[in-house]
Amino acid sequence: MIETDLAVTLLRNNLAFYDQQAASWWEESATIFPLSQLNPLRFLFFDRFISDWRNLRVLDVGCGGGYTCEFLARRGALVTGIDRSSPCIAAARSHASASGLAIEYRVGRAEALPFAAGSFDVVVCVDVLEHVDRPEAVIAEIARVLAPGGTFCFDTINRTFRSRLTMIWLLETLLRLIPAGVHDWRRFVPPAELRRWLEASGFGAITVRGMDLFGRGPLRTLGRLIHYRRTGGFQVGFDHDLAVMFIGVAGLSPAAGPPIR
Repeated sequence: MIETDLAVTLLRNNLAFYDQQAASWWEESATIFPLSQLNPLRFLFFDRFISDWRNLRVLDVGCGGGYTCEFLARRGALVTGIDRSSPCIAAARSHASASGLAIEYRVGRAEALPFAAGSFDVVVCVDVLEHVDRPEAVIAEIARVLAPGGTFCFDTINRTFRSRLTMIWLLETLLRLIPAGVHDWRRFVPPAELRRWLEASGFGAITVRGMDLFGRGPLRTLGRLIHYRRTGGFQVGFDHDLAVMFIGVAGLSPAAGPPIR
């Protein structure tokens, strides 16, 4: 997508950013590194549904340089990661090897996962659905590779005025905490559409909550940003406000919603 503003042409959904970050993915000074701080927060939610990750076959779709894969491997999961970016997969393999972690990595596209049906107990897909060309096809593929009764864990961004204000204007343009062009508001995913795609692919027991990283209201947002500037860490809350970021789990039939352990 090309967006023109004040005679400046900006490529939106610029996935080349991730390739460019691959070589420094695990360096604390890297632009991408703050994403590594999100896993302990989002798994506060996912752990409500999966209490023990040990020996679960887990696929991380859109794994980048391996933040979520390594987080799960250290918790005892049997992890496979897949990403479209060859440089990111090379960085992920190198870091896992240096860390003594047995993680399988593949280069591939989320719309055509190179795995047999029923290969995984859990599929994780975070910070990804807002970037792919056909999210409904990605969800169908995730359903295919999940074993019956498996669990899909996800987060993404809603397509609302507030999400554009927060993710594009505030974080990219004003504060430059996110590189300009990484997101395309037109690709953001309304929860109602996501629910339809999930149900069409055989998912039930769908639970979705707002993922509040930036505060609800100007004063709380300011407080969260000051906390981030001071500490380099995020704060999170989960609620029913889905207007910006949201997080969820869905069980593949015959899963009925309780934890799989």
